[in-house]
Amino acid sequence: MYYDYSEPVSQMKPHRILAMNRAEKEKVISVKIDVDKEMLTNYLIFQVIKDEASPATPFIKEAIDDALKRLIYPSIEREVRSELTERAEEQAIEVFGDNLQKLLLQPPLKGKVVLGVDPAFRTGCKLSVCDEQGKVLEKGVIYPHEKTKGGRITDEQIKDAQRKLIVLIRKYKVELIAIGNGTASRETESFIADLLKATGMSAQYVIVNEAGASVYSASELAREEFPDFSVEERSAASIARRLQDPLAELVKIDPKSIGVGQYQHDVAPKKLNESLDFVVTQAVNSVGVNVNTASKSLLMHVSGLNKTSANNIVKYRQANGRFNSRKDMLKVPRLGGKTYEQAVGFLRIPDGDEALDMTAVHPESYDAAKKIMALYNITGDMFGKPEVKLIVGNMDRSQLQKELNIDKYTLTDILDAFVAPLRDPRDQFAQPILRSDILKIDDLNVGMELEGTVRNVVDFGAFIDVGLKNDGLLHISKISKSYIKHPKDVLNVGDIVKVFVLNVDKERGKVGLTMLKD
Repeated sequence: MYYDYSEPVSQMKPHRILAMNRAEKEKVISVKIDVDKEMLTNYLIFQVIKDEASPATPFIKEAIDDALKRLIYPSIEREVRSELTERAEEQAIEVFGDNLQKLLLQPPLKGKVVLGVDPAFRTGCKLSVCDEQGKVLEKGVIYPHEKTKGGRITDEQIKDAQRKLIVLIRKYKVELIAIGNGTASRETESFIADLLKATGMSAQYVIVNEAGASVYSASELAREEFPDFSVEERSAASIARRLQDPLAELVKIDPKSIGVGQYQHDVAPKKLNESLDFVVTQAVNSVGVNVNTASKSLLMHVSGLNKTSANNIVKYRQANGRFNSRKDMLKVPRLGGKTYEQAVGFLRIPDGDEALDMTAVHPESYDAAKKIMALYNITGDMFGKPEVKLIVGNMDRSQLQKELNIDKYTLTDILDAFVAPLRDPRDQFAQPILRSDILKIDDLNVGMELEGTVRNVVDFGAFIDVGLKNDGLLHISKISKSYIKHPKDVLNVGDIVKVFVLNVDKERGKVGLTMLKD
C-alpha cells in the first residue's frame, strides 16, 4: 500500500502513521515530508535581504540555501514526524485501553463445567475439564487431525479422538466447550460440531480468543498454579477459565499480549503500560473481588494492594483458611490500616459472618447501613430478595438522609447493596454466542444476515467473528449511515452484532461485512 503513496500531513490517520513508521523501521520503505522549498526560500529572502543591490546579497542567498537544506528542512521534518507519531500513539493507546476494558468486562459464564481445548495439528489438541470454580478435573490429548509422526490420519484415530471426547463430556456433564482460536481452531471446531451433531449431545461450543494464553502458560505464575502440567495443558485450562471468568483469567497476562489493539508494539512502552495498568485496575475494582477465591494476580490490581500485600493475603488464606469477615484481613502480616481502608471496599466475602461484607458498601458506612436495617427490620438473609426491593422502593430517601446525616450517593449505594448485594456490572453485557454447528465460507452469499462477536476495534473499522476461520472486516464506512468519528463510538469488543455479507473473497479467505441494510 505504501510503496508509492503520498497524502497531506493534515489528513493522515493515526493508524497509517504507525504503519509507515513500522515499515520504515523494518527498512521496507523510506518516508519523507515534502515542503514547498521555493516558498520557504522566498519567505527567508524577504525577511533577511533588505537591499538586493548589496554586494552581500549573493552570499546571504547562499547561506539561506545552506541553512534550509542542512538545518531547517531536517528540523521541520523531525518536528512534524514527532508530532504525528505522538498523536498516533495517543490514539493507539486510547483504542487499546477501550478495547481492553470491554474485553475484561465480558460477562462470565457462571456455574458451568467447561472443557477447554487448545487446538493443534501435529502435537494434538490438549484438553482440560474445569469445574464451576475453575478447578481442573481432568486433562488429556486427542489427535483428530493428523498423526503425530506425519502421514495421513486413519479412521481409527478419528474414532479414538471421538471416544475420548465423548467420555469426558459425559463423565463430567460438560455443558460448554471452549475452543482456542489459534492454529487448527476451525478444523477442531468442525470436528467437535460434527461430533455434537452425530451424538445429539446438548453441549455447545464457543470460540475463545486465546491471545496471550501461550505467554501465560510459560510464565512463573502458570508454573506455580499447574506445576505438573505441560505448557500446552496449562493453555487448555486457561482457555476454559477465560470463558468462565474472563477478568480473573486475563489479569494474569501482560495486557500487551492480549492483542486487542493496533500497533501496540510500536508505541512508547512506558505510556502504554501506565494506561493499561490503570484500565485493568479500574475493571477489577468496578467488579470487586472475592477475597477467599481470588488469585494473587487479581488481588494485586485492587486499589491499595500491591504484589507483596496480595501475596501475603494468599499465604494467610492458605495457612489459616478462609476469611469470615473483612476485619479478619487486618490480621494479614504487613497489611496496615491505610492499605485496609483503601482496599477493603473492593474486597467481598460471600457467606461470611457479616452480610454487608459481600456488598460494595465500605465498612465506614456500616453504621448507617445497620441503622437503616434496624429502622425497616431488614436482616442480612433478606438481602437480594423481593421483599427488600419492595421495602427500599417505599422508603423516603430525603428523610433518611436527614436522619442519618449522610449524602445521597452513600445512601443510594447502601440501598442498592440491599437490593442486589452481589451485583456485577458485567451482567448488563451480552453473553457470548454459543454454537453447535460450523459455518464455512462456501455457505456465504452476498446480503446474507449473520450474528457475530466484535473481536477487535481499530481506527478503520472492526473485526467480527461470525464463525468463520478468519474474522470478517466491518469497515468504518459500513457501520452507520450517519457520520461517526471512530468505530469505538458505536462498537465495543465483546458486542454481539447483526451484520450482512458485503463481499466474499474465497481465494484469500476474506469476508467484508456491513451493518447497513439496503
